[in-house]
Amino acid sequence: MLGIVMLMTNENIVLAPFDKLLGAVFVRFFPQWLRPNHLTVLRMLLTPTVLWLLWIEQWPWAFGLFLFAAMTDAWDGAQARLRKQITLWGTMADPVADKLLIGSVVVLFVAKEVNFLFAIVIISMELLIVAGALYRRRQGRYASANGYGKIKMFLQILGVSLLLLAKLAGLPLAVPFAVGTLSLAIAFAVISLLTYSS
Repeated sequence: MLGIVMLMTNENIVLAPFDKLLGAVFVRFFPQWLRPNHLTVLRMLLTPTVLWLLWIEQWPWAFGLFLFAAMTDAWDGAQARLRKQITLWGTMADPVADKLLIGSVVVLFVAKEVNFLFAIVIISMELLIVAGALYRRRQGRYASANGYGKIKMFLQILGVSLLLLAKLAGLPLAVPFAVGTLSLAIAFAVISLLTYSS
């Protein structure tokens, strides 16, 4: 099921395992005019501020704003599926917003805190996924994110969060866990790429 690639629309919605939980915690408290695409745009707009906070080493603010921006990724998807507000623009823009957030944080923060070559591997995998998506779109084929890609994104968020926690709380022991988590994310990026290509 994780590897099935299809374009999800409002007529063939498949709920993710966490959708009902997010619906109960977040979605039901927000007005109908707040659309998933608004949250996607918000994530894009928050990314430069996250980068600036990382640059000036304001770790508490950087940690909090990064987590909030990352949470909008799960939130917009859950809302789109629960309220039947899926759009083609959102299907294409959501992964762009994800890659802007994660990719820029990897370049600015992970490269410095872990290893430049490690960051290059992460960015290279993201670029390969983007190239694959662009190739499919040139052929007139569109696809929603598959389960492996969602796991990859979760692991990337967790890995960056652990690195930020190491800075924020002075916990150097969190760094190896962060590296392990980001390495696992690379493995899921490979699986995601292969399942999209099949």
